[in-house]
Amino acid sequence: MSAPLPKLAAERRDMDRCSKTRVTLLTESLGSVTTPWRDEACMQTTMIEAREVDGSMRPSTSSRSAVSMATVRGQQPRYMQLAQTLVNEIEDGRYPVGSTIPTEFELCEQFGASRSTVREAVKQLAQLGMVVRQPGVGTTVKALKSVGAHTQVMQQLSDLQRYTANTVLEILSKDTEPLVDDAVCALLRANPGETWLHVRSLRRSPDSVDAICHTDAYIHPAFRSLEVDMNELHTPLFTIIEREFGEQIAQVQQEIRAIALPPAIGQLLNAKARSPALWVCRRYLNRRGDMVEGSINIHPADRYTYSETFQRSWNPA
Repeated sequence: MSAPLPKLAAERRDMDRCSKTRVTLLTESLGSVTTPWRDEACMQTTMIEAREVDGSMRPSTSSRSAVSMATVRGQQPRYMQLAQTLVNEIEDGRYPVGSTIPTEFELCEQFGASRSTVREAVKQLAQLGMVVRQPGVGTTVKALKSVGAHTQVMQQLSDLQRYTANTVLEILSKDTEPLVDDAVCALLRANPGETWLHVRSLRRSPDSVDAICHTDAYIHPAFRSLEVDMNELHTPLFTIIEREFGEQIAQVQQEIRAIALPPAIGQLLNAKARSPALWVCRRYLNRRGDMVEGSINIHPADRYTYSETFQRSWNPA
């Protein structure tokens, strides 16, 4: 027998109240993305509630769940998330060159965002050279790919990814430890005593019997729970951080020096102590300019070549 109408109404009110609570929880969580998460259980709950609010009960490994976690943990401004979505849609051909993207009002409705957020997101696309705003016409797609410095940065990241794809990482140690070395603190722009994840590793190439590089990688405390799967030894750490935490590397600063190979590292690399070596420091920064990862890579001189091509841009007369 069906439940009496008053009882059904009461249950419906309880469900509505629960839904409002979930929406409030999600809103408060997304509104405080600049505050680091300290309660993993709370974060997991928020991710689950986000799936229930929009009516989709997907497994925790689904892409939508990953997006929910990325939004909270990546700590990116909302306009950046919206801009990245539009960039992806333009690159995928949803908006061809010469077409117009939706109006501000339409984007506000689609994304549930304010006009100021939408306006700032479109501004990012204009700065990338992908769209142009024309009064009375709208925002027109100018290019399917970003141009200028941003493209150069992405090409450099792709180069790093190709380098790691052709080599294998051998992890020597992985420890969470406070920083004590002044030189390392300066490299990471960190304070002594901060607890970073320190990953020591060797990198091997199929073309060399001995390892080609020794690396000390330091991962920011916000990402120190990073886990490296044995099946991902061809994947750079920064790529795993991007995927697992929803962070996005926007810039890599690289510094190269010639040094004498330290004896301890020479022993690990089966190379002569004090022989010529290449010291390569990389700082991985997010869009806000914050440090995500820093690494010190030491290569014996005869096992690594760094090649770069500079090309003149010819402007037609």
